[in-house]
Order: sequence, then structure tokens, then C-alpha cells
Amino acid sequence: MSLRLKINLVVGALTLLLLLAMLGLQLRSMRSSVHEEVLAANRVAAQLLNRTAWLYAAQGTPAMLSFLQGTGRVRANDITLYDQGGQTLYHSPPSTYKSGRDAPDWFEALIAPEPTVQSIEFPDGKLEVRSNATRSALDAWDDAVALAGGAAALLLVVNLLVFWLVGRTLRPLGQIAGALEQVQRGRFDIVLPPLPGREAGTIGTAFNRMVGEIGRHIETERRALRAELQLSDSRELTRWIDHHIEQERLTIARELHDELGQSVTAMRSMATSIAQRSAGKDGATEHAARLIAEECSRLYDAMHGIIPRLTPLVLDNFGLADALNDLVERTRRAHPGLALDADIALGDARLPADAALALYRAAQEGITNALRHGQAGRVTLRLAGTADEVTLLLRDDGRGLARSDAAPREGGHYGLRWLRERVVALHGSVALDDAAPRGAQLAVRLPLAATGTTEAA
Repeated sequence: MSLRLKINLVVGALTLLLLLAMLGLQLRSMRSSVHEEVLAANRVAAQLLNRTAWLYAAQGTPAMLSFLQGTGRVRANDITLYDQGGQTLYHSPPSTYKSGRDAPDWFEALIAPEPTVQSIEFPDGKLEVRSNATRSALDAWDDAVALAGGAAALLLVVNLLVFWLVGRTLRPLGQIAGALEQVQRGRFDIVLPPLPGREAGTIGTAFNRMVGEIGRHIETERRALRAELQLSDSRELTRWIDHHIEQERLTIARELHDELGQSVTAMRSMATSIAQRSAGKDGATEHAARLIAEECSRLYDAMHGIIPRLTPLVLDNFGLADALNDLVERTRRAHPGLALDADIALGDARLPADAALALYRAAQEGITNALRHGQAGRVTLRLAGTADEVTLLLRDDGRGLARSDAAPREGGHYGLRWLRERVVALHGSVALDDAAPRGAQLAVRLPLAATGTTEAA
């Protein structure tokens, strides 16, 4: 049921109640008037007949009959003459006023009073005057019908007028409802025109403001979703590139170790053999051969220093613990003044290959930053593993993060960002903070349940 129809029904019901109340008051007034009129007429008729009828009664019954026949009806009363035996000698004729019509019985019972009887006793008979309210009830019925017809017409006119006015007043609500339906269908470019009325205008303004805010929020969410998709694609591309770079590094390292390493070893062996054969025979040849052997040795050592930076071959062959121990030993040899402590305890942890590589790179990046940017004199490496996760903690006593000459540290920014992306891709976390009383602390946590399934060798 529409709001317009509901309001119209409410107004119609109230109007009907008002009209019914007015009709009730009018009927009450009619009933009082009829009662007063009938009772008064009965008393007047009885008094009139009581004074005049005795004169004719003294002349006998024929004279009384002649008088009554000449008198006829006396207003709203029925006149009846009885003899001594109770036989009816005369009854007044019916009223000619609105003859042939009577009010409904229920209305007459509602409006008319109980009949009043006045009796006048004579020596040879009795005269009875009975009130008759049928004509008064008929007059009241005609007035009530006219009043009810006017009330019905008024009710119809009021309802039609209210229906039109309510429809005109609620027209802005229809526009608002239509606009809300459009918003429900997904259209957020709906703008309501200025609506008549203070309340409707306020609602329309609020609606336009709401739709504008929703549209802006949706556009923001769309942009955020596109950015997230682009970021996800970038991360996937970064992981793909990183994976291929690691594969290329592994290939190059193996080529250096297997092919170039064997060739350099063979060249050094041949140069050593030439030097031994030329000893005491050809000094120049022996000297040149020994120089070649020394350069081959230096080239071999340099090549073995490059291979771990390309990829930790020991990680594939012996696992993370041995790879970190190898990293610690090589760092100690390269930096004799550095105090590097290592505590590596994997326990029952079974590391996937990508998790082991990420932890190794974290240790490598942390040590490099501590030496290059933090100018640390002591570095502590801790690796602890359980069946659920592995945690790597690297702490140094260098200059830390909060310092005025932070620009030199920017070189490590990209390495740390790359490390964070790699760890986050494995559902882990990276935290870099200042350490007390000085230095920096790098903490890497990797959950084993969320990482890959291929275990490191």
C-alpha cells in the first residue's frame, strides 16, 4: 500500500468519524425536538378536547360524534371515542401530511418517544387522545437523509481534495524513491533536481551529497584495486625475475667452478711443470712459467671469492647451516679486525630451498651493511629453528640507523627492500631497528608452514 493511499485513508477515516459525530449530535437534537413536539401536541390536544368535549357530551353521544367528525385530527394525535361497552364509535382519520410514506421502523424507534395516552371519561363513554409521532419521525428522516447525503458528498469531496493534495505533496518522495532504486541498480551518477518543500529539499541535498561520496569512495576503491593488482603483478614479475637471476647466477657460478676453475687449475699445473723442467736449464723460461703459475693461483682465488657472491654453492650441496658457517669464515678472513660471532641451531626445522636462500641472503645483506655502512667492529649472528618457524637475528655495534649522515646508508636501502619483498612473499617478516646501546638489529622470521615444499639440500 502506497504512502499516498495510507494518508488518504487516515484522513478519510478521521473525516468520517467527524461526520458520524456530527450526525450523532444532529440525531440527538432531532430526537429531542420530536419528543418535545409530540408531547406538547398531546398535552395541547388533551386540554382542548377536555374543555370543549364536555359541552357536546352533555347533549349526548350523537352531538359528540358530530363534534369529533367536524374536528378531525388535532396535530400529531389519534382521537378515539368509545361507548360504555368499549366499542369504538369514532377514530380520527389518518394524516394527509406526506401520506403514503413512513420513516423506517428502526429510525422511528430510535427517534420517536413512547406513545402518550390521555383519557377523558364521560357518563356514556370515553374519549382517548394518543400521541402519533410518525409524521414527525418522517420529517426527521427526511432531514437525516438530506444531512447524510450532504455528509457523503462532503466526505467524497474532502477525500478527492486530500488525495490530490497528498499526491502533489508526496511527488518529491516519489522522485527520491526512484533515485534510490537507480542507486540500488548500481547507478551513482543520479542527481536529484531542487525539490519543493524544506524537508524534501533537505533530503534531496543530502541524497546528492551521499551519492557523490559513494561515487568518490567507489572510484577510490577501484583505483586501490587497480593499484593492488598492478603491485601484485609487479611482485610476481619481481619474483620471476629474481628466480631467473638466481638461476643465472647459479649457472654462472657452476661454470666458473667447473669449467673455468678446471682450466685455471690445468694452466697452473702446466706452468708449474714447465718451470720444474726448465729449472737450471733456461732461467727465463722458468721465471715466466712461475709467473704464470702465480697469476693462475691469484685468478683461482679471485674466482672462488666471486662464486659465493654470485650464489652459495655450498647451500645447495650442504644446507643452510654449513652455508652460513662458510659465510662467517670467509668474512673473518676478509676482515681480520672484525669480531664475528655465530650461533646456528636449526634443530628440527626442515627448510624449503627458497626459505633457505632468503635467510642466507638476509645474513649476507646484514653483514655487508654492518661493515659497509655501519662501520661495525662486532657482529653477532643467531639462527634458531623450530618445526614451525625459523628466526635469523643479526646485530652489530655500528653507528645504527638514526644518524645525521644517513646518505651513505641509502645504498643498502634497495637491498633491504628486495630482502623484505622476498621474505614477505614467503609470508614472513623483516624488522630493522636500532640496537641498544648502539648499532642496528636485523630480525627475519619465516613460518615454515606457509613457505614452499622443496627442501634445501
